[in-house]
Amino acid sequence: MDNRVPPRAAGPGPRRRDRHGRGMRGPIAPPQVPLAASRAEAFADLVQDSVERLERRWPQLADIDFLVLEVPRLDGPGQVWNDEAVPLGGIVPAREGRPARVVVYRRPVEIRTKGRDERAALVHEVVVEQVAELLGLTPETVDPRYGEE
Repeated sequence: MDNRVPPRAAGPGPRRRDRHGRGMRGPIAPPQVPLAASRAEAFADLVQDSVERLERRWPQLADIDFLVLEVPRLDGPGQVWNDEAVPLGGIVPAREGRPARVVVYRRPVEIRTKGRDERAALVHEVVVEQVAELLGLTPETVDPRYGEE
């Protein structure tokens, strides 16, 4: 009697680790745990925390939109990158019924930081600097603790 197992035939699709067809049984972490949040969501939360911190002192910030974009983009065909640093944030002044906007660029901030605490501090600095520019004030006026953290 021959007890040898024939070799597996090479099929058209990739070999799956889940050989019984069940797939993942559930999420790795429940949705309310920080592990479940994506990097983009965690970054947006840092920006929101910073905005809420500033809104206590400056209620007029409720009229400003705060956005998170992945990377800065070139707007016009004549614009090119130069040797200056990549911006971490920017502002779009209010016009034609649209509120002013403060933009924080996620990837440049993430690249310059190592941990969550360092990232939170840099996000807050960027938000303070952009709000100060938008309001025509110094960053120290917008947040007296600017530069101390």
